[in-house]
Amino acid sequence: MRSAGPPRAHRDRAPGPTRTQAPPTTSPAAAPADQEATADSEATTDTEAVADQETTAEQEAAVSRRPRLPSFGGLRGRMVLAFALVAVVSALGTGALTFREARNGLLQRSQDGVVDQFRDEVGQVVPGFATPAGQDTLTELASRLVSGHRAQSWRVVATYGGLRADAGNGPAPELIGRELRGRVETHSVAVFQRVRARSGTVLVVGLPVTYAGDSRGLSGLSVYLIVPQSGEEAYVAALVSAVERAALPSLGLAVLLALLLARGVLRPVRELRGAQRRMAEGDLGTRLRVQGSDELAGLAGAFNETAAALEKSVAELRRMEARARRFAADVSHELRTPLAAMTAVTDVLAEEAPRFDEDTADAVRLVTEETMRLARLVEDLMEISRFDAGAVELHADDLDLAESVRRTLSTRGWTGRVETELPAGVRARVDPRRLDVVVANLVGNALKHGAAPVRLALRPLPSPRGVEIEVSDRGPGVPEAALPHLFDRFFKAGAARTRSESSGLGLAITHENVRLHGGAVTAANRPDGGAVFTVRLPLAPPEDAGKTPEARA
Repeated sequence: MRSAGPPRAHRDRAPGPTRTQAPPTTSPAAAPADQEATADSEATTDTEAVADQETTAEQEAAVSRRPRLPSFGGLRGRMVLAFALVAVVSALGTGALTFREARNGLLQRSQDGVVDQFRDEVGQVVPGFATPAGQDTLTELASRLVSGHRAQSWRVVATYGGLRADAGNGPAPELIGRELRGRVETHSVAVFQRVRARSGTVLVVGLPVTYAGDSRGLSGLSVYLIVPQSGEEAYVAALVSAVERAALPSLGLAVLLALLLARGVLRPVRELRGAQRRMAEGDLGTRLRVQGSDELAGLAGAFNETAAALEKSVAELRRMEARARRFAADVSHELRTPLAAMTAVTDVLAEEAPRFDEDTADAVRLVTEETMRLARLVEDLMEISRFDAGAVELHADDLDLAESVRRTLSTRGWTGRVETELPAGVRARVDPRRLDVVVANLVGNALKHGAAPVRLALRPLPSPRGVEIEVSDRGPGVPEAALPHLFDRFFKAGAARTRSESSGLGLAITHENVRLHGGAVTAANRPDGGAVFTVRLPLAPPEDAGKTPEARA
């Protein structure tokens, strides 16, 4: 067996009665005993208060050391987990406090009732016995004390000097500890102790018998009560079981409330995400409905303000861009007529140049070259304007791509300057004029800015099905910083190229023509030197190729 706690004096009653020839009266020694009992009671209360404070401090420290919430499947999962943890901690904390208070209150009432009942029983029986007591007297005293309480499983032990007698069907007398006996024999107060035995917790009460009206104090006669607390333990176990049964429904309710709350809180977040996606797809007129005056409503209002400002800025930029495009188209259109006349005149002058003196002939050649360059620039501007306006037309036809590429090189006199890899039987539906422009621009760019050998390769693509045209050279390549901008309008990779025969629109037109076919063009540098341009085209252009934006919508 082991003790459930140190022996404690009973708090609210004076020591037991004494036996004299006169009726029992309160002993003068009772007053000091009362003071001692009160002191013991206060000490016990203070000890329990300190223990309660330490327990509360430990609980607060445990809460402060609780780990942070991990990332748990998004905001919804974290909210549900947080609610579940709060519910569990609250349920455990409430259950623990409730259990402690209920258990302490139950045990306190039980032991107070047992001590009071035993004291009253002793007060009624002891005056009929004389001291010093013999073995028979102790046996009779124990039997009379337990006679009315056999149903309660009482066991009473009476001791006097070295004699001892017990009676009853309660727990074994060996549960009376040495410390408890020592306090009973030296103090004039009732002492109790809870002891943990194999059969459960038992309450041991020791009560010394004193002389009434006699300065001798303790009589040497002591009585002990051993009573099991199985009923109290069953009640405590039922209380624990009730707390455990209530924990699971509480957790389920907390999770349900968390789901409902998360749904309400996250609905505006989902709407905001959907609106952001629609804006990313180009719908700048997207707005959120503002409800209430909380933080989420403020967020929706801020989003609407941002969207309105962005829509206004984009609309203004589009108007400016449209005006710039119309200006370029109008200027190009207006220049075509005078340029046609100038070209005709320069052609005549170029034919007559051999008859002029050297300075005049050089001037004629310069004017002719610049006029031709200006004419090409105007044509390129007109072509770009048509792309911007969505007014281009794609006339696709089933072509032998190898033959089409050979025709482009032959027309411009590049056949001997370009190494080709043109397998037979590679066919696709493309616009022959636009394919000619793409190949001519890429090969011309390699011949002009790269170095020999310039190589052109045509390859079929298995997945996705299509064709690839690759143009490479062995020149210095393209600066890495310029690669992302090569297909921008009027962009030139180096200062040396700012003044050349090119208009700065060739690669931009190439990009637009390839995109019109549903393909893509990329630029890169070869590991061993030189630039490489790669065009990938599908076997057939998309169905809406060549249509205006209005027609596509």
